[in-house]
Amino acid sequence: MFGRIGRFSVKRPWLTIVAWIIAAVALSALAPSLKPANDQADFLPSRFESVQAAKTAAAAFPQSEESAAIAVFQRTDGGKLTDADKADVAKVAAGLQDKKYENIKKVQTSPEAVSPNGEIALATVVPSVDDLYDEAVIKAVKTLRQDAKQLLDGTALKMGVTGPAASALDAGESSGDTDAMIMMATLVLIIVLLAVIFRSPLIAFLPVLMIAVMFTVAMALIAIASDVAGLQADSGISALLIVVLFGVGTDYILFLLFRYREHLRAGQEPKEALADAVARVGETIASAAGAVIVAFLALLLSTMGSLKAMGPSLAIAVAVTLVAALTLVPAVFSLLGTKAFWPSKAWKRTPKNRLANRLGDTVARRPAVVAAVSAGVLVVLAVGALGFKAEFDSDSSLPKNLESVQAMEQLQQGFSAGQTDPSLILVTSQGGAKLDAAALEDFRGEVAKTEGVSDVSPALVSAAGDVAQFSAVLEHRPASEKAIALVSGDLRDTVHRAAPDGTKAIVGGTTAVLADIEVAVEHDYKLVFPVAGLAIMIILGLLLRSVVAPFYLMISVGLGFAATLGATVWLFQGAKGESGLLFMLPVIVYLFVVAIGTDYNILMVARLREEVRRGTSPREAVKQAVAQSAPTIGSAAVILAGTFGVLMLANNSLLQQMGFAVSFGILLTAFVMALLLVPTLTTMLGAKAWWPGRRSAPDAGLGSGDEQREPAMAAGSAAK
Repeated sequence: MFGRIGRFSVKRPWLTIVAWIIAAVALSALAPSLKPANDQADFLPSRFESVQAAKTAAAAFPQSEESAAIAVFQRTDGGKLTDADKADVAKVAAGLQDKKYENIKKVQTSPEAVSPNGEIALATVVPSVDDLYDEAVIKAVKTLRQDAKQLLDGTALKMGVTGPAASALDAGESSGDTDAMIMMATLVLIIVLLAVIFRSPLIAFLPVLMIAVMFTVAMALIAIASDVAGLQADSGISALLIVVLFGVGTDYILFLLFRYREHLRAGQEPKEALADAVARVGETIASAAGAVIVAFLALLLSTMGSLKAMGPSLAIAVAVTLVAALTLVPAVFSLLGTKAFWPSKAWKRTPKNRLANRLGDTVARRPAVVAAVSAGVLVVLAVGALGFKAEFDSDSSLPKNLESVQAMEQLQQGFSAGQTDPSLILVTSQGGAKLDAAALEDFRGEVAKTEGVSDVSPALVSAAGDVAQFSAVLEHRPASEKAIALVSGDLRDTVHRAAPDGTKAIVGGTTAVLADIEVAVEHDYKLVFPVAGLAIMIILGLLLRSVVAPFYLMISVGLGFAATLGATVWLFQGAKGESGLLFMLPVIVYLFVVAIGTDYNILMVARLREEVRRGTSPREAVKQAVAQSAPTIGSAAVILAGTFGVLMLANNSLLQQMGFAVSFGILLTAFVMALLLVPTLTTMLGAKAWWPGRRSAPDAGLGSGDEQREPAMAAGSAAK
């Protein structure tokens, strides 16, 4: 099959290239725009208490008001607010109210909105829409900040804006800069590395142009799937898609180009060499892409809607990359022939590869020693994973110079940290009867006694009288570990226990949502990991026609996963002193390191199988496979790790953690597992590694007629 695909693309290059360009243009024109998604409550199933609380509150209090942002006032000298200052706060709030911002209902303050220490005053920005992250509301907050500067002239006050919409605004602008930086750094890195590897400007730039076409098609297909099939996806995935497409796309192009160059050196004509390269590595690329795709699709089993959205989106991107690697890439290079390597002539000469040959010889001669050392390194690093602590406070990862972050710090100088986003407590009458006011007040008193709760508001009773809502201000930041532990533990326990007779009491709000996300993530760890691992094992089994090899391959990859997570814990929680790591980091590391990193294991074992089926001994096969695969795996891993490593340049600790973990894991997978551990284990197992496959069977990876061409090609090479 892959031979036919390769010959079609090589013989009809213009048709293939034009088809891709038309597809990119047409899909981009038809695709709707992806919108940002911010409300994690929408991403949780209805069985969770926080989701039930949100639905109850929306039904019982349709006119309830939430603050999209909070303006924080203080004196420029840091002193206590005078009566004149308080009057100025009221004037500024009234001035902002008079501006009539789109989707903003009011900007209000009151004498009670002054901190107990008299240093901080607040004004709330209340939207006229339910969505606190509405695009118009976020734009209004941006304009409000500018307008406030003029209104503050002549006063002794300074003002900063924080809260949900303000944080979203700052995060969006910060990530916008990050996307541009990641794109630029990724492009420079790939171009430089490809130029160094092939010493050709064409090969340095052509993959970038082709991957740009893939990115356009992938983003359009994701948007269409989101609109037509109800796939939840948002524009925030673009930064991840950049590194996935450029990293994986470059990997597959390298797999093809290294084999293409190998066939050219054996004496084949360019078009024949390119078609045979697709036939040879097509199955390897398809298997590698298949492993990544099924691992990403395993996220559909996730409880978290955000992960469910991420999985199919990334799977679509990798599928597009696979199709392009087998069609667009050979079509482009078939037009260029050997001119693609200009001005270098190195493609004509078989490189000495002294380091790769020495590595292959060492792995073949001393497999037990190499296996013990490489496994030992992984085990030592894996110990660090035991100290992993999940971090749910995404705002803590934002740069400290952002206005929303600084304003939050100022607010906490005068108010409880939970003032900006109180937890909601809903009490509902079980039989529909009206709630008793005295019982509600007693309930409020019990909740207020909970350690860590700063204040509980009086009950707000619905029009029907059967639902009451309380706002509980916590002493901790709403997204902090302490707040989450309080809500999931003592607060919910107290609320459930103290509910008046004949009622049901539940806790909602942002902190409750994060507490439920913590439970959901634990569930996902136990379900998604095994399913993704099993799917990858099946793909490996189909590729290798073996039952044994997939087992030790997945065990080695699992050890690599633990080692990667452990190294990340030691760096960020240990050396850098951070309180925890991104709660989704284990899922991301598992999927990217296990799935994408498995590419190199697949490339190695596919080459091993090819050597074994030529009749060479297992030890000689390992020696040749390592020597031949090391340049490809090393080059591909450095580029892929480099593209993810670019995330470490972001001014966001969560992206830095992701960038380090994935890039380090890929290097570990390539240089320790694929080049050392896997081939040594294969050597030690010998023919058993391929059971129940037959060693003498013809190479199933060859296309139709390739079995006859290979001896002729080898003979031609020997004659030269």
